[in-house]
Amino acid sequence: MSEKPIHIPVLLSETIESLDIKPDGIYVDCTTGFAGHSSEIAKRLTTGRLIGFDRDPDAVKAAEEKLKDYPHTLINRKFSTFDESLDEIGVGKVDGVLMDLGVSSYQLDTAERGFSYHEDAPLDMRMSKSGLSAYDVVNEYSKEQLEKILFEYGEEKFAHGIVSGILKARETAPIKTTLELAEIVKRNVPLKVRKEKNPCKKTFQAIRIEVNGELDELKKGMSEAFERLSAGGRLAIITFHSIEDRIVKNTFREYCTGCTCPPDFPVCVCGKKPRGRTVYRKTVTASEEELEVNNRSRSAKLRVIEKL
Repeated sequence: MSEKPIHIPVLLSETIESLDIKPDGIYVDCTTGFAGHSSEIAKRLTTGRLIGFDRDPDAVKAAEEKLKDYPHTLINRKFSTFDESLDEIGVGKVDGVLMDLGVSSYQLDTAERGFSYHEDAPLDMRMSKSGLSAYDVVNEYSKEQLEKILFEYGEEKFAHGIVSGILKARETAPIKTTLELAEIVKRNVPLKVRKEKNPCKKTFQAIRIEVNGELDELKKGMSEAFERLSAGGRLAIITFHSIEDRIVKNTFREYCTGCTCPPDFPVCVCGKKPRGRTVYRKTVTASEEELEVNNRSRSAKLRVIEKL
């Protein structure tokens, strides 16, 4: 494994503060990665315990080394197996849960993982190194499927042209590498867009989300995590694009909403009561100081909910 700098955790102090860590508590990091956040949680525990999820075996191996001096359990699975996995290790309620939904710097900077549109590598984008790959999506999905993915997961307004370019290219030969795909994207967006910024971000994001089932993972994991919280426990989620953030925002709003009866009803008949409260009125974003040392934190947003 590379010894180069691996990953700088975003919003580190803000996240740790938001979890209100108790030394005897049980905390779950659903996206352990290389244990940037996890190690800061673990070092604040005495009789407590850290549980970490990550589907990437490279990350689990590195995290195991970093956490070796702290009480912890690492689980090499998707965090959408939250309930099942915690049941298997005999854990009931937990005091805090963290989800950092960003792709790690290690994954982005390791060209052969196929996440980056700046370096040439096989089309992959799998966080777990198994299952559906970006190659499969790009070369086997229909026109309708590809357009749907780019529109919904990338919010790409030039999806039609980009997909037409993909279909035309793969008539000749399969699209095998990241730079092949990047060139197709660039050729099929307006010149003005190409000059303003790299136009590949949305397409690569959309394909990555499809490959890893990220939105379904988020919805299931978030639901199971909230249900596992003890009263007063907190769920902290860091998002990096508007699609994820919208899902988190709407879900938190639902948890915090009480009576939904029409306003002209004299008494409540629905019986619905708030199940949580948001810890911060607004999303927490990176400080100027953090942006200077870690530009990838620019799009990070932290939302936190406390269970009532």
